[in-house]
Amino acid sequence: MSALTEIRLGPAHIPGGVALCVEARWNQTADDWRTMLELGEGFGLQDAAGTLVATSLALPFDTGGFGWISMVLVTEHWRRKGLATRLMQSAMDALAKRKLVAILDATPAGREVYRLLGFQDTWGIERMQCLEPPVLPPSAHPGVRPMRNSDWDAVCALDRKAFCADRTELIAALKKRLPDAALVFERSGRITGFLLGRDGRLANDLGPCVADSEETAIALLHSALSKVKAPVFLDMPAPHAAVGTWLRSAGFTLQRPYSRMLLGRNQPFNEVSRLFAIAGPELG
Repeated sequence: MSALTEIRLGPAHIPGGVALCVEARWNQTADDWRTMLELGEGFGLQDAAGTLVATSLALPFDTGGFGWISMVLVTEHWRRKGLATRLMQSAMDALAKRKLVAILDATPAGREVYRLLGFQDTWGIERMQCLEPPVLPPSAHPGVRPMRNSDWDAVCALDRKAFCADRTELIAALKKRLPDAALVFERSGRITGFLLGRDGRLANDLGPCVADSEETAIALLHSALSKVKAPVFLDMPAPHAAVGTWLRSAGFTLQRPYSRMLLGRNQPFNEVSRLFAIAGPELG
């Protein structure tokens, strides 16, 4: 451990962060790292040669009273030496200084570690994947259309209501990433749902998806999947059984579950009834 130096991550460390994602077979790109470092605080450990060997990240959402911890990565040679716990603590301290409740989305293996740190379960998430072109019904819902600049205020308002914090800068960054997935659902002149997506290293990623009903969410996903190339990942809150059934009928399978965990709290901030796909475990 004495051979490592703890650093604050900046733009120069993005290639090292991508290299850790490649090793771990995670889906994040340089654009993801750039967005997270612009909006949050990154922490790292590097060896004497200047190689980044471990990372963590704190992404604050001050208006909601909470923040995300993510990108806890350690290169294989340095695993099981306490590096992840050390950088987890750095991220937790960064959010505590801002008086924000720490949130993370944990894999089953990580869940046991985070429980020891005081994190509590709220609701489950299912990472669904479709590795081949999906099997879709022939027609989409007429209420779905591409997102326009004039829709932006309504989209941000819907997102604030579901996410329970203002993350306009984050969803603005996502809006540019996968244009075929930037969709809204309009009913009687009112926007009642939206979907965004982004390109990833291993697959295109759909989310967030915010809607007033499962029917609206399915219509948005149907339209996006008719254009977005496979493979596709989607992180769906587990309570939405009808969306899960529809995704499986289209060819999606469960890749892995997650548990949304909050530090010292078991009541979620986010309004899961309106949130049909999260932006990702690293983004919330």
